[in-house]
Amino acid sequence: MTLEHPAERGGNERGRFAHLAEKSSNFTSSPAFFGLCLLLVGIVIGAHAAKVPMAWMMLAGESMTAVTLLLLALLKNSERRAEHAIQRKLDAIAAALIELQEGEPGPAQRDLQEAIHVEDQT
Repeated sequence: MTLEHPAERGGNERGRFAHLAEKSSNFTSSPAFFGLCLLLVGIVIGAHAAKVPMAWMMLAGESMTAVTLLLLALLKNSERRAEHAIQRKLDAIAAALIELQEGEPGPAQRDLQEAIHVEDQT
């Protein structure tokens, strides 16, 4: 377990969790996942309407809770990565503007080029 920002874990290399989080994020934003969620909600509503035993209703409700918890963790991870990418871009733009005002190109130009492609790294 680490308390580092998600975008800073593992240096410039993306780890297995970062790849899994990206693939999961892509899947959860797809129509297939929406259909799966509709099916799960339909099952819960059907279980209540059919008055199935309480154990089955609890299983359906707990399944929805587990999906919600996983989506919350995934959403927070994606949010933090996007936040970090935006901040790096803003910092690079500010530094490049300062260099431009001073009239001499410098390392901020390279930082700006790197920041533009930061989504590929995080």
